[in-house]
Amino acid sequence: MKAIAPKLKQQWLEVAPYLTITNESEYDRAVERLNSLLDEIGEDESHPLYSLLDTLGILIEAYDNEHYPLPNCRGIDALAYLMEEHSLSQSQLPEIGSQGVVSEILSGKRKLNVRQIQVLAERFKVSPATFFD
Repeated sequence: MKAIAPKLKQQWLEVAPYLTITNESEYDRAVERLNSLLDEIGEDESHPLYSLLDTLGILIEAYDNEHYPLPNCRGIDALAYLMEEHSLSQSQLPEIGSQGVVSEILSGKRKLNVRQIQVLAERFKVSPATFFD
């Protein structure tokens, strides 16, 4: 290890700023880097920087979880939020059911079933747990 320590030390000094998130400024830079990497790499797992993209995502998620914990919310609250974020009306979720069914779900008169939860998780690219109460 002694033989590679000086080389590793020099390389770490160059790489560390890309993998260190201890404050808001570093967080903002990390998110910008992640977005830039996503634009360049996309989902190409064979890209030489893919592991950097993956590692940076893990570091950002850890910072988010520590500094911006999500409040506990019900599955219908998450659905309502996602609908608002994606500018979707109740009728634009036919995979869940009719507009009336979606309305009943959002008002709490009806619960999401397993099939609906799976479809919503796939559509919004979130964990199915998002929609469980």
